[in-house]
Amino acid sequence: MTVNNISFKTIAVFFNTGNKSSRLFSYAGLAVGVLLLLCCVQMYININELLKDRNPHKNGYDFLSVTKTITNDNMGNDNRFTNADIEDLKKQSFITDAAPLLSNQFRAKASAGDIIPFSTDLFLESVKNEFIDTLPPSFKWQPGQQDVPIIFSADFLEMYNVFAPAQGLPQLSESSIGAVNIVLECYSPDGSVTNFRGHIVAVSDRINSVIVPQTFLEWGNKTFGNRPPQAAARVYIKTTDANSAGLQNYIQQKNYHLNKDKTKFGRIKSTLQAIVAGLGGLAVLVVLLSVLLFSFYLQLMVSRSKDNLQLLLTLGYSPLWLSKTVAKKWIPVYAIIILLAFAGTALFQYSFQKNFIAGQDVLSPYPHFFVIALAAILFLLCVVANYRLIKKLLYKL
Repeated sequence: MTVNNISFKTIAVFFNTGNKSSRLFSYAGLAVGVLLLLCCVQMYININELLKDRNPHKNGYDFLSVTKTITNDNMGNDNRFTNADIEDLKKQSFITDAAPLLSNQFRAKASAGDIIPFSTDLFLESVKNEFIDTLPPSFKWQPGQQDVPIIFSADFLEMYNVFAPAQGLPQLSESSIGAVNIVLECYSPDGSVTNFRGHIVAVSDRINSVIVPQTFLEWGNKTFGNRPPQAAARVYIKTTDANSAGLQNYIQQKNYHLNKDKTKFGRIKSTLQAIVAGLGGLAVLVVLLSVLLFSFYLQLMVSRSKDNLQLLLTLGYSPLWLSKTVAKKWIPVYAIIILLAFAGTALFQYSFQKNFIAGQDVLSPYPHFFVIALAAILFLLCVVANYRLIKKLLYKL
């Protein structure tokens, strides 16, 4: 019988395996650690899949209004955005673009004539056309033009329709509001008034304001405001993911304010990911402790079998052959442990998909490919680490 054909069973009598309890504890710890790690990775993937589309995109982007948080400490300060603030927003990798909302620096008043006996002071704003969700071709203005196109907030229209019946005013739909003739009164510092004809050309679900063309607002501020251009108190940002953890952290660090309804899933996602990541870290620790415990078992086994192993070396068995032969003994053990952990992960994923999100096709009932790859990598790491440790111990004899 050649050396290559000799199995571990032939030389097993030369090894003093000692107490089996430490070995069994290391097996159990490794199984629990790998199961927890695979489940955490699968759950992390599930969270990303479930929450990535909870915020409806427009053309692949989210548009969010950003303001500076007002507190009792800073309420007396100038909390508007400087050019440096806006440029810093644009530099962030998770923000595609940013645009300030310019506001009127003159008094403006709107009335609807005799048909709707209603008038109010109002604030006007303008923003780059790329940030407006409903942009009709008629949304243009040039100096000398009497008609001013207006984009009205859908939230403002809803508020008006709630308020109107109590005041004896007619309720309006999105299609009928465009037929209302609006008198837009612009006041100069000396009290003189210039009237324009305003008409609502679109209703916006994105911007809660009364939007006019940027050319009109710039002209009006220069003509009626009689003041140098003022910084913006509100900025709209364009991002591919409103729930991005990077965006959330940046906004918090800068003490800015976002619409919480727009980013609530981002906060939920970040919290769940932090919990799962913590459990994953615990799983890695359990796996490392199990491997460490098994390494102690191997060291004890080799130490107790030192004389017998030296005899085998004297008989002509090389340390390399002994290392390979002894290491092969635990390959089936590691394979069984990893397969059992993977089977537990598959059962977990199937139960999660069927019981918690039944009727939805967002998640697959089977483990993700990355989980399969991770299980294979863990198996190879265990086998390689085990072989290297045994080889190191035997070469020291």
